[in-house]
Amino acid sequence: MSQQLRFPPPFPAEEYRCRLTALRSIMADRKVDLLVVNQFEHVNYFGGYWSTGSTYHGLLIPIDGEPVAILRAVDAPIFHELSWLSHCVPFGDDENPVKVVADTIISRGYGSSSIGLELDSNFLPVTRMRELESLLPDATFLDFSRLMWELRQVKSEREIAYLETAAEICDCAVKAAFDSAKLGVNEREVFAAMTGEAWRSGADNGLVAVMSAGPRSSMLHASLGDRTLAEGDIVHVEPVPQFRGYSARMQRPKSIGAPTDDQLRTAETLIRVQDSQFRAMKPGAEAREIDRIVRESVLSAGLRDSYTNITGYTLGCVAPPRLSDFTRVFRAKSDWRLQENQTFHMYTSARGMGFSETIVITREGGRRLTKMERKLFC
Repeated sequence: MSQQLRFPPPFPAEEYRCRLTALRSIMADRKVDLLVVNQFEHVNYFGGYWSTGSTYHGLLIPIDGEPVAILRAVDAPIFHELSWLSHCVPFGDDENPVKVVADTIISRGYGSSSIGLELDSNFLPVTRMRELESLLPDATFLDFSRLMWELRQVKSEREIAYLETAAEICDCAVKAAFDSAKLGVNEREVFAAMTGEAWRSGADNGLVAVMSAGPRSSMLHASLGDRTLAEGDIVHVEPVPQFRGYSARMQRPKSIGAPTDDQLRTAETLIRVQDSQFRAMKPGAEAREIDRIVRESVLSAGLRDSYTNITGYTLGCVAPPRLSDFTRVFRAKSDWRLQENQTFHMYTSARGMGFSETIVITREGGRRLTKMERKLFC
């Protein structure tokens, strides 16, 4: 792994300013004087820091001037270490954070302004929103849902570098998992090998992988079991490491013992169909047509009786409680077109085997950031 990709410098202040300029253009169009940001991904995207989600927090972004962070006092050192911003309002755990946000809004002259709220934020339930409205009776509240998710779709060069590093971590983690996955080995040992390698390779998140084996290998989101690997088992692994908050993903299967001819044919078909999908992923392509390549081909090949799930979704900066970003998804009725430098997790599965890649959209088609060989390992 190159040092340049593993340890890139933080985002420069100029990149954050460009993000704010784009955001403020939307705020101006919607006549929003002040935006209250709560969602973790957006706090990080515009403010450059993470805070704990155990209580309410906010990043206040005015139409002019520097944003101000409102966070737990215990998170203030993290803010000063990571953020490009200068100002934060820390509150103690015995204070009401919603009231601190409201008081800060009033003290900065926005108590009777038009205020945008992320009504789709995990951190702004109805009770908090109503409390904020009661504390700011002279303000006008406007819905700012989805807009920041949409704004983050096209990635910068530095964001793609972060994703590329996370993708390299995927490659290392799967290799470590498959080196460990052998007859008689407990699946927890495989999981330990995979996660340990992800962290050694630079992953900065706690939940870095998903794994299932044997009869449960078709469960893509299975919880970790306690199976001793047996002849004929398929081991399904999916590392989901993050680097600087940017998540890459990859799925691969391994057969314990020699795979059957049917398993080999299934794997080869899935790979061939998905490779065709990747080649078609160019700027301007219709998402539903990209989806159709995999969905209809897998069904017509008789590999599945039905295909109810999507075939891909947005990748980028992601944080709990949201483990995946479905701002853009590939399904039969998707009504949007691809843009250059969008990034996606594209996946397909059948008969206990899943294959997926981290993809960036280029003029030549979808380019794989995950580089591991595409095959049924054994």
